[in-house]
Amino acid sequence: MVDGKQKHLEEMKRNSFDAIVLSSSGEMDLQGRLSRHLREAPIPGDEILGNLGLFLTSKNLSRLLFFSEIYQKIINMHGVVMEFGVRWGQTLSFLLALRGIFEPFNRHRKIIGFDTFEGFKGVSDKDGGKCRCGEGSYAVPGDYEQFLDAVLGLQEGLNPMAHIKRYELVKGDAAHTVTDYLKSHPETIIALAIFDFDIYTPTKAALEAVKPHLCKGSLLVFDELCDDIFPGETIALNEVFGLNNLKIQRLPITARLSYVVME
Repeated sequence: MVDGKQKHLEEMKRNSFDAIVLSSSGEMDLQGRLSRHLREAPIPGDEILGNLGLFLTSKNLSRLLFFSEIYQKIINMHGVVMEFGVRWGQTLSFLLALRGIFEPFNRHRKIIGFDTFEGFKGVSDKDGGKCRCGEGSYAVPGDYEQFLDAVLGLQEGLNPMAHIKRYELVKGDAAHTVTDYLKSHPETIIALAIFDFDIYTPTKAALEAVKPHLCKGSLLVFDELCDDIFPGETIALNEVFGLNNLKIQRLPITARLSYVVME
């Protein structure tokens, strides 16, 4: 029954183009079987979190290792961390955990996530047609923002200085919310900005808004640069900063993620 429901949800995602699947059928089968083992694991509930590594694939682990290395690059920098495009919130939660490891007493290292929580808004011609996405693609359930906020609160509560809230979720269209947030917080210095909106319009709006709040050494991380499925992210970066002005780097552990150090 659980497997049937899960397969139905996965098929709905593919039909609405809320999942870009590049895996072979064999890889998809193995991933599905591993997911089933996770759901059906005969591990006591109070030991599940301590054994999540049992189910991490090299692909999933590579993303976490990437952000661990990136986070360590900003430890000696002042400023906040922003993620543009949160969706399920795994990266945001992982960032809170990294802060708890590397700088648990840094009260200035606020972590802020921006998302519509209603899927894509502002899909344009500059996003091409290969991804076949549209308005509302990659949406999450209507109450997911509250669920994520509860998870982040627990994550923060397991680390020092839990009495000071150092994370925030900002819901809405980035074409307005990022600018509004920074107007309300003119003191903001951005040490790390992660761009995972996928599409052109919100990415460009966020890039333009954060530009005055960056300093030498600020890191910008991108999930879809040089990606023919989501060309809008690269176009937006080129229009705001100019690709010729940037050194776009990557780590060998993951193919899709890249980063820029502001100079």
